[in-house]
Formats: sequence, structure tokens, C-alpha cells
Amino acid sequence: MALDLFKRVETRKGLFAVEKATLIYTSLTSILILFLFQRMEHPWQMLFDRGAIVGVTFVLMYLYRLAPCKFSAFIRIAVQMSLLSYWYPDTFEFNRFFPNLDYLFASAEQFIFNGQPAIWFCRTFPHLIVSEAFNMGYFFYYPMILVVTMYYFLNKFELFEKVSFVLVTSFFIYYLIYIFVPVAGPQFYFPAIGLENVGQGIFPAIGDYFNHHQELLPGPNDQGGFFYGLVEGSQQVGERPTAAFPSSHVGISTILMIMAWRGSKRLFTCLMPIYVLLCAATVYIQAHYVIDAVAGFFSAILIYIFVSRIFNRWFATPMFK
Repeated sequence: MALDLFKRVETRKGLFAVEKATLIYTSLTSILILFLFQRMEHPWQMLFDRGAIVGVTFVLMYLYRLAPCKFSAFIRIAVQMSLLSYWYPDTFEFNRFFPNLDYLFASAEQFIFNGQPAIWFCRTFPHLIVSEAFNMGYFFYYPMILVVTMYYFLNKFELFEKVSFVLVTSFFIYYLIYIFVPVAGPQFYFPAIGLENVGQGIFPAIGDYFNHHQELLPGPNDQGGFFYGLVEGSQQVGERPTAAFPSSHVGISTILMIMAWRGSKRLFTCLMPIYVLLCAATVYIQAHYVIDAVAGFFSAILIYIFVSRIFNRWFATPMFK
């Protein structure tokens, strides 16, 4: 297996599909930076970062041509997937200037459920074992991505480029939605308006409040816990008041489950408990409204079909000849 990874092969030239997706997203957001240039806090740094990403992409393409093999192909794709951790908080740099829409979503939630399920859920099940289970599911979001992509790399390499393209492009579609649909979710919106208002079903519009405030509601558990601490720590470091609707945690994990089902029924079965906990956790830890989770599920199916067809039509050529 190790020898196969480093075996030199004849390869097609040019960019991989996932790299083209990254360059398209980079170009679109660069144009948006230019439109919002005077209002942004550090537009030059954002443009410099995008230039660096473009540069790294082409350098890796050149190095790959010097030593084309499965391992070097993996490095090219892994770099693009790792950049998702940069692109996510980057959405906040755009939508922070637009009027926040949480009041619409919280009001819709109130109308449908006559209350806020994000509040009910955690208060009904405050027990440590329940909290730890949901936080474990939420924390395993990125490990799920790693497990599914590595399964295809090691066992179905001929589909590895498609899997990476579908995942990264799906993320980019969600990120574009987040830029223009600024919804922060209960964990940011509720402390902004006060829990007294939430309890009375009063959800005022707060405009561009999050442009200057980023207070995060603590997780629903005063007992601590290992996975609770991991989720809280990661949110305090990397979370922003953005990306609530639709839930990409639900959306991307649903796409991962579709990929797992198509690749290995055993893998699908093993991931199913984590998937269920993850989806429920988005509401339990108050990161999302129920509306966000439902929209994440159904949008995932549409996005998966749409992006898969794009790949099959425009990029379905093998990496190696």
C-alpha cells in the first residue's frame, strides 16, 4: 500500500476540480471585497490572503507535476480542504455589515412551536450524560469529514477527487448563503436581546449589532464534561455570529452520510449514531434554530445532486491516465 502511494504515474496536467472551485470562490469574494472596500476593517489583508491561497495552489500543482503519485495528489486536495477553516470565519467579515435577520427566524420558530426549542431542549435534558453525548456528536463533525474522505482515498481512490470536490463546493455554496443571509443563531442572538425578551416571545431587529459585539451564550451545562469543554473551547476560539441558516453542520454531515452509504454500508452504519447526535446537538447547544437544521437537511440533498452533476459534466476525468 505504501509503495502504491508513492509510485510515479502519468497524470493529466492542470488544476484539480477542487482547486478550480477554490479559485472561483476566491475570485467571487475578492470582487465583493472591492465593492465593500471602504467599509471593511482589513481589506488589504483579506486580498493578500487570497493571493497567497492562489499562489500556494499553483505551486502545489507545479510540485505535483514533478512527482505525480497518489500521495502528492492527496496533499493538493488536503490543503484545499484544510483551508475551509479559513473560509468559515471569513464569511463574518462580509455579513457583519448587513442587517441581522435572526429576529425573523426566532419569530418563525416562536410561531411554529409556540416557544423556542433551543431553550426547551437543553432545559429538559440538563443531565451530564445527555450533554456529553450531544457535545460528542457535535465535536465529531470534522472527524466525520476526515473519516469519509480517507475511506475514499484508501479504498475508492478513483472517486476521491469527486468526493473532495463535492464537499468543498458544498461548503462554498453554504458560505455564499451565509454572506448574504446574516443569521447568527440563538447562542448569539438571545444574549444580544436578553433572555427576558426571549421568554416573552419578543424578538427585536438589531441591525448590524454583531459588527461590534460577539458575546456568545455559554453552552447549556453547568456540570462541565470532557466533550462539553472541547466544544466550548473550539467555539470560544473560532466561532463567529454567522453561518446559522441553513445549518452546514447538518447539511455537510448529511452529504457525508450519502457518500458513506454509496461507499460502504458498514461505514454508513458506524457513522449513523454520530450523525443523529450531531444533528440534534445543533439545537441542543443553541447554535441553531430548528428551522436551520431542517433547512440544512433538505438543502444538503439538493446541493449534493447539483454539485455531483457539475462534476460529472465538467470535471469527470481521471487524475491518472
